Amino acid sequence: MTVSPTLRPASIPVPMATAEMLAPPAFHVMTKPRGAICNLDCAYCYFLKKEDLYEGSRFRMDDALLEDYVRQYIAAQRVAEVTFAWQGGEPTLMGIDFYRRAVELQARYRRPGMTIHNTIQTNATRLTDEWGEFLHANGFLVGVSLDGPREIHDTFRVDKGGNATFDRVMRGIEILRRHDVEFNILTTLHAANADDPLRIYRFLRDEVGTRFMQFIPIVERDNATGFQEGETLTSRSITGAQYGRFLVTIFDEWVRNDVGTVFVQSFDVALGIWAGMGSSLCVQAETCGAALAMEHNGDLYSCDHYVEPLFRLGNIRERPMIELVADPRQKAFGEAKRETLPRQCRECDVRFACHGGCPKDRTLLDRYGEPGLNWLCEGYYRFFTHIDQPMQSMVEELRAGRPPANIMAMTREADAQLLDAVRRAGRNDACPCGSGRKVKQCHGRTTATTASLTG
Repeated sequence: MTVSPTLRPASIPVPMATAEMLAPPAFHVMTKPRGAICNLDCAYCYFLKKEDLYEGSRFRMDDALLEDYVRQYIAAQRVAEVTFAWQGGEPTLMGIDFYRRAVELQARYRRPGMTIHNTIQTNATRLTDEWGEFLHANGFLVGVSLDGPREIHDTFRVDKGGNATFDRVMRGIEILRRHDVEFNILTTLHAANADDPLRIYRFLRDEVGTRFMQFIPIVERDNATGFQEGETLTSRSITGAQYGRFLVTIFDEWVRNDVGTVFVQSFDVALGIWAGMGSSLCVQAETCGAALAMEHNGDLYSCDHYVEPLFRLGNIRERPMIELVADPRQKAFGEAKRETLPRQCRECDVRFACHGGCPKDRTLLDRYGEPGLNWLCEGYYRFFTHIDQPMQSMVEELRAGRPPANIMAMTREADAQLLDAVRRAGRNDACPCGSGRKVKQCHGRTTATTASLTG
């Protein structure tokens, strides 16, 4: 049985002053100025199907709505820094002039002392030098979708004609580099790349040259609607075991070599959690509801993964955005993440780091037969238990005013000590790593390199 957030309360209009009190001081909107329209046809894309919701639409945000959105979004934020996130589909299909206009409007409606940021998530295949100049001049942070080396990336990320896209993406990245545009890489994890963690990580680090990475697991419902319904997943989906192995493997590489020089979103979020600051990512927060999505026509939805009729809050042309964000249905949506946790999650010793994961991935029964266990639970548990000690050490360094990167030297020293202990142990002795296995079945399988100690 699938457990998804519900919008049980009725929508009750509230006065603006009340809405301002009920709405969070800051919230995030993923804006889709071209809706689901894209020049690619990625096999696992959950958003392409959303085109069916707007039959007959031109799928272009008009200038009046753009101004309405910029004005309302800035007015609703009660913080000093505001970020506009442009997504799709493929947002570059709107053309540069649309974003030039957006920047002008942001300058017009920005309150004194407020800083405006812009991010854009793109497949990078349409970038030109003109785009590079614009993005650099206006300080855009660019997210580029890239799934790994050529044969891996091209497995699922193809254009409308079924043609490979890797070379076009790499050309786009080169344009960003040439114009000194800040960018990060978003890599989806799926059946075609989940079993190659070091190859993927090293490719992104050493060949692409990125220093900022996000890894997003593909958990894809197998249905005709494209909605978050049904328990059957496609064969493209990653398993919990694969996800755990992937994160653990690249963490072991990172914690020995790249702390402070390569930034992996999952690791940065975890460090914040271990430091007691809570999760900066909705997936691992106790509740959600502060990350919404807006379609090209002004329809506001509870979440980017729930662009479905049931989760449509309204349209910002008909009701102010802040009223929609303060709607009781949105509060119920966000709190359902915590309230629907099954018993296994409530008892779990890594609940503080996971909080059951994203509700869209809760497709399993837990060990007590309760619905709502996350499909990726096995992976979350392995990852969070694996990183506990290193995270504690990094937090200690931070609190002492020292760089967390000191963990690299600590880890390499621990490796050397373990390697020495393994060499001195008998083949049938318990492995010094504490796994409970015999040396010959664990780290004694090979002691030729320190890398073997990460297994």
